[in-house]
Amino acid sequence: MRRWGLAGLTAALALAVVPAGAAGPDAANGARLAKRWCAECHVVAPGQAQASADVPAFSAIAADPAKTVELLTTVLTVPEKAHTRMQNLNLSRVEIADLIAYIKTQKP
Repeated sequence: MRRWGLAGLTAALALAVVPAGAAGPDAANGARLAKRWCAECHVVAPGQAQASADVPAFSAIAADPAKTVELLTTVLTVPEKAHTRMQNLNLSRVEIADLIAYIKTQKP
C-alpha cells in the first residue's frame, strides 16, 4: 500500500474543497465592487473625478509593496484589526479576492 505523506494529503484535501471549474479571482467583478462600494472614498480608477483627500487611491495601494494580498484581505475582512478607519463592508471571501485582484491591476 502506498503512503501519501503530508504533502500528498494536503494536495488531495485542497482539490477536494475547490469546486470543479473554479477560477481564480475575477478582477472585472472587483472593478464593479470598487465602483459601487469604494469610489466614495478612494480613487478606484484613472479619470475618477473625486474621492476623499485623506485615503489612498487604488493605484497607490497597488504600488505599495507593504500592501500584500494578506494585509488587504485582513483590512477588507476585519478593518478594525488592521487599525484603519475603513468601514466593514461585509464582503464575501470571493468578493474580497475579486476586489484585491482589481486593486492589483491598478499598479502604475
